Amino acid sequence: MLSIVVGVVSSSAAIILKNSVFYTHRLLQNAFPNTEFNLLYLAFPIIGITLTVLFIRYFVKDDLSHGVTKILYAISRNNGKIKRHHTYSSLITSTMTVGFGGSVGLEAPIALTGSAIGSQLGSLFRLSPKSLILLTACGTSSAVAAIFNAPIAGMLFAIEILMLDMTTAALLPLLVSVVTATSFSYLFLGKDVMFNEIPSDLDYAMQNLIWYIILGILTGFISVYFIRSNEWVSKRFQKIKKPAFKILLGGSILSLLIFVFPTFFGEGYDMLANIMNGKGEVVFNNSPLYKLQFSDITLLLFLIALLLLKPFATAFTNAAGGIGGVFAPSLFVGGITGYILITFCNTFLGLNLSVINFTLAGMAGVMGSIMNAPLMAIFLIAEISGGYQLLIPLILCAVSSYILFYSFEKYSVYTKPLAQQGDLITHDKNKQALNQLKVSDFIENDFQCVLPDATLLDLTKVIEKSKRNIFPMVDKAGIFYGLVILDDVRQLIFHPENLNHPVDEYAFVPKESIHPEESMFSVVRKFETSGNYNIPVIDESGKYHGFISRANVYTKYREYIEEISED
Repeated sequence: MLSIVVGVVSSSAAIILKNSVFYTHRLLQNAFPNTEFNLLYLAFPIIGITLTVLFIRYFVKDDLSHGVTKILYAISRNNGKIKRHHTYSSLITSTMTVGFGGSVGLEAPIALTGSAIGSQLGSLFRLSPKSLILLTACGTSSAVAAIFNAPIAGMLFAIEILMLDMTTAALLPLLVSVVTATSFSYLFLGKDVMFNEIPSDLDYAMQNLIWYIILGILTGFISVYFIRSNEWVSKRFQKIKKPAFKILLGGSILSLLIFVFPTFFGEGYDMLANIMNGKGEVVFNNSPLYKLQFSDITLLLFLIALLLLKPFATAFTNAAGGIGGVFAPSLFVGGITGYILITFCNTFLGLNLSVINFTLAGMAGVMGSIMNAPLMAIFLIAEISGGYQLLIPLILCAVSSYILFYSFEKYSVYTKPLAQQGDLITHDKNKQALNQLKVSDFIENDFQCVLPDATLLDLTKVIEKSKRNIFPMVDKAGIFYGLVILDDVRQLIFHPENLNHPVDEYAFVPKESIHPEESMFSVVRKFETSGNYNIPVIDESGKYHGFISRANVYTKYREYIEEISED
C-alpha cells in the first residue's frame, strides 16, 4: 500500500518539475528570434545559477549536489534516511538551473526527490531499516519511471544503480510503485514524455550489426572522456573558495558555450528529437554560426564540437553551483555520437544506415557506461522509443561500450566518490552489512582510566573498581598516553615495595587504534591483522573515546546479515 502512495506522490513531483521547467524554458525562449543569436543567452544561465545558489544558501542551508550519490550514501550509511527538505528543495533548484539554461538533466534531482518522499513516508510509519531502504528505492524508481514514462527502466534503476537485491520481496513493491507512477504520469504528460513523433519503423538489417559494435566502442571512449572531463572541472572548482567567483567563472563559460552552441541550453531533448526526424540542420539554429554555408562537412564538424564540449557545459553548470544530473547530458552525448557515425558512414562511405536506430543506440551506449547500468539503459531506450525490435542492436552497443569503459573506469559517475571514501553499497551482503555499521555504535566507555603520573598504588584503587583487565592511561584533558594490562602488573601490586613505582613504566602504546569516523571495513581488518580483542578509539588530536570489542562487532555483523538476508 505504501508503494502505491509513493508512486503517486513521486509521479506528482515529476509532473510538477517537468512542467515548471517547460514553462520557464518557453518563457525565456520567446525572447529569441528563430535562427538568430541573441545576447540574452549570456545572461540567463548566470541568473539561474545565481538564484539556485542563493536559495540553497539562505533557505536550504545544505548541500544539494550529486543527487543520486546522496541516495546511495543514505542507503549505505543511514539505512535509507534522507532529510525532509529533499522532498522539495531539488525541485525548486533544478527548475531554476535547467529552466534558465543550465546544461544538465532533471532526472537526478527528481530521483533524489522521490527517494526523500519514500524515506519520509517510511520514517512516518516507523518501518524497519530494511523496509525503509526498500521504500526509498521505490520512491527513486517511481520518479525515474514517471519522468521517462518507462516503468521497467525505473525498476532496473533500483537494481543496477541503487544496487538493491533482486528478491521477490523487493521486486513486488518496486513493480507496484513504478507502474503506479507511470500510469499517473501518463494521465498528465501523455505517452510521449521525451520524444514526440519518433518514426515507428525501427527495424534493422543483420548485416549492419557490426556497425552497432563499432558504435559501442566509440561510445565507450566517449563515456570515459565524459566522466573524466567532469572530474577535471570539478577538482579545479573545488579549489575556489569564493562562491561568487565560482558562479561568475562557471556561469560565464557556460553562457559562452550556449552562445555559440544554443543546443546546450537546457536538457537538449528537442534537438535529439529533431535529429531522429531528419532535421539535423537545426543544430545551427540560434547560433552565430548559422550564416555558415551548410554542408555535410560543416555539419559533421559542428556535431564533433557539440560532442566534445557538452561534457564541459554540464560540468561547468554543476561546478558553478547549479543543480542537475547527467541523465540528459549522457543521452545527448550518446545521441550525437550515433548521429556523427551515421552521418560519416552515409555521406562518405555510401551506406544507408538508419539515423534513428544509431542515435538511439548511441544514447544507450553512453548512458549504460557512465552509470554502470547497461541493462537499464537498454530498456530505457526501448521504452521511450517504443522500439523493442531494436533490442539486439541496443544490447550489442551497450555491452561493447560498457566493456571498454570498464577497462578504464571501475566505477560510475555516481559511485566513484563513494568508493573512494569506502561508503559504496554493493550486492555483496558482507560489504553491505559493514557499510551500515558505524564506529560510534560500538564504543564502550566502562574502562577505568588511570592518570599518567599515577603510581601502582593508585592503580590498585582503580583495579578495585573495575571489571576489566585493561586500563587506558589518560590525562585530565582526555589525551591518551597508553595502556596498562592487568597481567603485566599483577605480581607487582602484591609487593608493597613496588607500589610507589610510576604506572607509566608498565604502560605501552598499542600499535593499532581506531578513529571515530573510520569505516568498519578498516576496523575489521585491524582486528584480523592484530589479533586484538579490544582496540582503543583515538581521534586525530589524541583524545581517548573508549574501546571497541571484536566480539560486539562480529555479533552485530551477524545480526545484520541475518536481517538483510531474509526474503
